[in-house]
Amino acid sequence: MAFDALSEKLQNIFKKLNGKGRITEKDVNEAMKEVKMALFDADVNFKIVKDFIKTVTEKAVGGDVLESVTPGQQVIKIVSDELTSLLGSSQSQLTFSSKPPTVYMMVGLNGAGKTSTSGKLAVILRKQGRSPLLAACDVYRPAAIKQLQVLCSNYNLPVFEMGDKASPVEIAKKAIERASANRNDVVILDTAGRFHINEELMEELRLMKKAIHPQEILLIVDAMTGQDAVNVAKTFNEQLGIDGIIMTKLDSDTRGGAALSARTITGKPIKYVAVGEKVEDLEAFYPDRMASRILGMGDVVTLVEKAHEAYDMNQALELERKMRSNDFTLEDFLAQTKQVKKMGPLKNILGMIPGMGGKLDDVDVDEHAFDMVEAIICSMTPAERRNANIINGSRKRRIAKGSGTSVQDINRLLKQFEETKKMFREFSGIAKGKKGGGGRFPKIFN
Repeated sequence: MAFDALSEKLQNIFKKLNGKGRITEKDVNEAMKEVKMALFDADVNFKIVKDFIKTVTEKAVGGDVLESVTPGQQVIKIVSDELTSLLGSSQSQLTFSSKPPTVYMMVGLNGAGKTSTSGKLAVILRKQGRSPLLAACDVYRPAAIKQLQVLCSNYNLPVFEMGDKASPVEIAKKAIERASANRNDVVILDTAGRFHINEELMEELRLMKKAIHPQEILLIVDAMTGQDAVNVAKTFNEQLGIDGIIMTKLDSDTRGGAALSARTITGKPIKYVAVGEKVEDLEAFYPDRMASRILGMGDVVTLVEKAHEAYDMNQALELERKMRSNDFTLEDFLAQTKQVKKMGPLKNILGMIPGMGGKLDDVDVDEHAFDMVEAIICSMTPAERRNANIINGSRKRRIAKGSGTSVQDINRLLKQFEETKKMFREFSGIAKGKKGGGGRFPKIFN
């Protein structure tokens, strides 16, 4: 995940400050030197780092901070506030035209993820009650139109295309006409990119902008390209005028400096970030939440939102009933595993828990554990799923063979299942006012 290395370094720096009962101006200056190097290592722009350190230092050496009861925490608070400011202060949402359809131009270089991001954004907007139409305006890249069609067919999204012979400007105009006729209130233009910025690309995009007057021009930036991403953002903004940034591949880049730099360099907000390949991995960007995660404070709000989206209320109520009646089965265990899986990559989810950020660097989180649990339980008979007690040695061998696992894997899963049942019984006992509750969570993933 982006910022992992930076997060670990910052947490170690601030741990030293928190360990002191009282800090001096010298302590602050030494800490800021380490923060500066950590930001440089994260590939944050030099000028941005310089201004950031200057601002934090000036505020951190103030008398109110050095003489406070918890000066170390006061310094961390200042860093958190400035980091949030650097990332954009508050969430910036998409704007919509007062006269539909609202048109968004997706621009950027080849490989940044324009097409897949266009599809993901359309899914998000449809969940919000919009009716999006995607337009295939990339007539240059081989199979670009087909890629968009296949992607959108998976989510039952409409695509407008005129083949690879029509001009991108004409396709955009006709797409808007089609949207108006079919009452699509949003049009997303998947434009052509290049491997490098050139005048021909920019002129085509400028002509499109002049012809259709888009509500917003959204620049898709690959976070893995580091400082190149910042240069791309700067050039697109100067020559085309962008309204927002969508940062992709933020799950792959452990430095993350592009996200910290692009917003400041362009003055334009990061509106979404992609933290995976699935459609649900495109997330609205919240500067305060990201700053909190970078500093190891977690992101409980996003965690709760993801749980709310993933969990079905009826299933949750039924689970509560089973917990109270001690009627929890392997089928229920599998259902809960699937719900957790819907929340996204497990390491990202764990990183949202306060205090977990820097501790995950050396943890090998097996994202395929979900698949193994499902394979094992699906290889059981209905009777075995309802009553795990009947699973003897011969049954375990049959299940292992059917699921492509080992008997040891079956034993481990059954142990985890029993620990989960025990935890539920203890929680149920607490709810009923009994003493002796408070068991620990089972180790579902090893």
